[in-house]
Amino acid sequence: MALCTTGVLALLAACGGSDDPAPQPAQATLAVLATTDLHNNVRSYDYFKLAADPSYGFERTATLVRQARSEFANTLLVDNGDTLQGTALADYEAVVNPIPCTQQHAMYKAMGALQYDAGTLGNHEFNYGLPFLNQVLGGGLNVDGVDASLKCAGPGFAMVLANVKSNKSSQPLVQPYAVLERTVQAKRSDGTAVALPIQIGVIGFTTPGILNWDKRFLEGKVGVEGAVEAATRYLPEVRAKGADIVVALLHGGMDAATYSPSMENPGLHLAKVAGIDALVMGHQHGVFPDRGARPAYTQAGVDNAAGTVHGVPAVMPSSWGKALGVVQLALRWDGQRWSVDKAANKSELRNTQTQASPAQYVAVDATIAPLVETPHQATIAYVQQPIGSTDFRMSTQFADVGDPGAIQIVNEAQQRYVAAYIQANLPQVASLPVLSVSAPFKSGFQGPGDYTDVAAGNLAIYNAADLYLYPNTVYAVKVNGADIRQWLEAAARRFNRIDPTATAEQALISTFPGYNFDMFTTPDVQYEIDVTQAQGSRIKNLRYLGQPIDPAQEFVIATNNYRATSGASFIPKLDGSATVWASPDANRDVLINHIRANPTVTRANDGAARSWRFTRVATAGPVVFSSAPNALPVAQAAGLSNISLLAADDGLGKGLSKYAIDLSR
Repeated sequence: MALCTTGVLALLAACGGSDDPAPQPAQATLAVLATTDLHNNVRSYDYFKLAADPSYGFERTATLVRQARSEFANTLLVDNGDTLQGTALADYEAVVNPIPCTQQHAMYKAMGALQYDAGTLGNHEFNYGLPFLNQVLGGGLNVDGVDASLKCAGPGFAMVLANVKSNKSSQPLVQPYAVLERTVQAKRSDGTAVALPIQIGVIGFTTPGILNWDKRFLEGKVGVEGAVEAATRYLPEVRAKGADIVVALLHGGMDAATYSPSMENPGLHLAKVAGIDALVMGHQHGVFPDRGARPAYTQAGVDNAAGTVHGVPAVMPSSWGKALGVVQLALRWDGQRWSVDKAANKSELRNTQTQASPAQYVAVDATIAPLVETPHQATIAYVQQPIGSTDFRMSTQFADVGDPGAIQIVNEAQQRYVAAYIQANLPQVASLPVLSVSAPFKSGFQGPGDYTDVAAGNLAIYNAADLYLYPNTVYAVKVNGADIRQWLEAAARRFNRIDPTATAEQALISTFPGYNFDMFTTPDVQYEIDVTQAQGSRIKNLRYLGQPIDPAQEFVIATNNYRATSGASFIPKLDGSATVWASPDANRDVLINHIRANPTVTRANDGAARSWRFTRVATAGPVVFSSAPNALPVAQAAGLSNISLLAADDGLGKGLSKYAIDLSR
């Protein structure tokens, strides 16, 4: 949309507003175009595989944006956060070779080609610390440890965030909202065209989890309140400043639980706050509206057919640039102000994938790649630096059913790193055994390419980034044997309960995320998971050094900052209170250094230690799960002889295959 640069009164006169001697009713459509959770996927390129991947990428979303702008006379383009982190390119610009103040962040540079109007911050924007965030936002963050006087190359569009404040100033860390002056192309009741002024309020919210997840950067420096409380405070102010309509950017999704200010996904509750005309959601990497046969969001107040949440038109446009959210707001001009005709609004997602089988995608926008070519090529060169070799394929394709091939090396690195530090610096816990847990961070949620999959042969930095996806830091927590059992019970929620007498097909894997399926991979710990039992009663024969684990025996567990500080749903102690060491080093860097120090990685030493197995049980019908196509040799190489292929296509639309597991073996 065209930006009116004049003052409000001049704008009204110039655009045919309230100074019109004979104001007439008019109507217009404003299309709110939304992206979320781009995670720095500027290009349709996988830096972990050094290969193009057309299934995602902002350069394809950009094509959808241009198509929408050719369709709608009036558009507003917004981004919903988790924009700056998620690829090796992001790490390169933030950590490996940090960009100077004068250089615009690659993701923002690409977004500049589309001329975004506004955006908010997701939780991952805080992953690299407040000084880096201050720089890439252009400076001006008045918070401890940051030079607020910096004047840097910022995003190029308004950034809003209403529920995070600086403890230093007691003011919002970023402006809570913006009121954008725009002009819309409308039609009068007699059919004649007219340009009219409109003021659009945009307000943003992020998840309160940032205080736990990035505690090392944020503790004592910022405070967070709930989205509902912040919205209740600021929405009247936005309206008082002249906003005709308000678009809310919530970096959170929907959870049916009772509202609390610390709620991670409060979309159902935020939609009830008066004054919101359109709601953009994210964080959960889900889709809304979902007009398929089995929509993920079906809570009370959610209408997938209408695309509304408690009557508010809403979108959650997937992740990684796979979809563009489009909310068509039907506007009515009464001669003085605009209002929204709620009965005529429409919400939809427009996907970059245009056909499922064979998969086809919209073309890339050719203007994007040249903008980031220099850092793109520098990142490729960086991640190809060699660090070791492996004699086996390290994959998470069958981690859910017992293959430790891509998990054990991570646990080894974490365990040795923490154990060495404790012996040198923490005599109070030096007598305790040190163990490690990790999870298959990539477990097929995004499709067949969403697995860690490192080929046998040379190991490079990009392989380590594939083995450990996130820029977490290593934390060590002190727990006892009873805590370990409870921790593993929580992780076992990854599995549905299996009825051994059922003859119909039963799905083994639940909706519990794979990145929460923490597991040990060491001969020192052995346990079974009995999936025929209810949640909380599945861990059997838990042993340490061959003996039943003593509930009172204390251990140190190497994990990551996310689990150590926000894992209270696993065990209450994982709220930060059990932390004995918060290391400054990223898990991925610890892994890279471990491989450099032990460059010959073998299955025998680094990929065959199965700490857990399923309790043996005969089932009357098949127990099935999905994984990558053509992957059965991976299971067989890992010694999983009880896995068989049932169908090349599991029928769920993600391009995965259906496998069966014989739980009796």
